[in-house]
Amino acid sequence: MKQKRSVYKTFIDTTFSAAHQLRDYEGACGQLHGHTWKVRVEVETDYLDKTGMTIDFKDLKERANSVVREFDHRCLNQISPFDTENPTAENLARSIYKKMSGILPDNIVISEVTIWESASCGVKYSER
Repeated sequence: MKQKRSVYKTFIDTTFSAAHQLRDYEGACGQLHGHTWKVRVEVETDYLDKTGMTIDFKDLKERANSVVREFDHRCLNQISPFDTENPTAENLARSIYKKMSGILPDNIVISEVTIWESASCGVKYSER
């Protein structure tokens, strides 16, 4: 029988506003338009600190905001890597995931990034 391991998944939500224009797309999204993007960053660990927390929500949110801040009130098409890569929700979720993975404490790993373009449309990105 497989041994169970305790894992805590902690997440925060944040938002930013940005415009983008999808290249090689025939439709309205091929035109410059904006969104208020909602971003969920989920991390996981089997570690609890002396207070019984995985990571303080405030700390996780500050780290996430440090990543999304570079996109806020900007045209994504003008920011690397989206100046050459299509600024789709999928590519944006992957970019945020990669950036978050480099700024977390050693005992915390990024689990998933979810990004919504609207209240009813979004993308989840993780690496397995």
